Amino acid sequence: METVTEQTKGRRELPEAKLRTREIERSIIKRFRKEIWRPFVRALNDYEMIQEGDRIAVCISGGKDSMLLAKCMQEILRHGKIEFGLKFLVMDPGYRPENRQLIEENARILGIPLHIFESDIFNVVVDVEDSPCYLCARMRRGNLYANAREFGCNKIALGHHFDDVIETILMSMLYGAQVNTMMPKLWSTNFKGMELIRPLYLVKEADILAWKDYNRLHFLQCACRFTEESDKRQNEELSKRKEMKRLIEKFRRTNPYIDMNIFKSAGNVNLDACIGYVKDGVRHNFLEEYAKGQPVCHN
Repeated sequence: METVTEQTKGRRELPEAKLRTREIERSIIKRFRKEIWRPFVRALNDYEMIQEGDRIAVCISGGKDSMLLAKCMQEILRHGKIEFGLKFLVMDPGYRPENRQLIEENARILGIPLHIFESDIFNVVVDVEDSPCYLCARMRRGNLYANAREFGCNKIALGHHFDDVIETILMSMLYGAQVNTMMPKLWSTNFKGMELIRPLYLVKEADILAWKDYNRLHFLQCACRFTEESDKRQNEELSKRKEMKRLIEKFRRTNPYIDMNIFKSAGNVNLDACIGYVKDGVRHNFLEEYAKGQPVCHN
């Protein structure tokens, strides 16, 4: 016979919806502690993303990454030692009714109180031929900053994860002929005093997918009308991202440490062995130092 403890009795007395929310929260802290919770907390600490008194707007697109981010931020506020404020912002850029309904339903399941505001960004970019995804992302970012500031927030949090970071590194090298990475946090250039943070910076996409499947959750894949209605028009950046994903997956099958080596390479740049680099918008060349003369030899 099953022993009824106070804890199990309490769980049974909860409404079914509330019980499922608790189980999802518990899965982050317990079941996926190593894969999600610890990397999430480590990124917050290593990159000093949250300070006492911050007011953070968590930006939710409706996908798995931003929804997980929202739950992680709720949990760190509940269990952490730093006091800060949270707002959960959803910008509706012109979602189809069924897509918006899915976002709202998932927020209810996860216990996330949404603040939804509307824009017409999809209508603006749908006929743009040159880099519509870049324009859409830039416009969405600006709208999110503006609405976050109206709520008195000084930071926005986005759901970019570890795989986004290493894909950016590879894509910048292979297609941009430069070494760039996606930074864990950065200041807004258009909204003074506003900062962007990426708390899932060290969390791998495969682990986010595993968390989603474990909890039987279904999130938006992509609600963009551009990709829904234009099968013949393949966006260049999206196709390159997919190419990077396939390449990284091949690397992982060859050596499970390659993805972390790609990530660490952006933090281990040896300027003594670089032909050139850019600092504060100024390009430098190794010849600047080389021209100072040969190193002193000690016999």
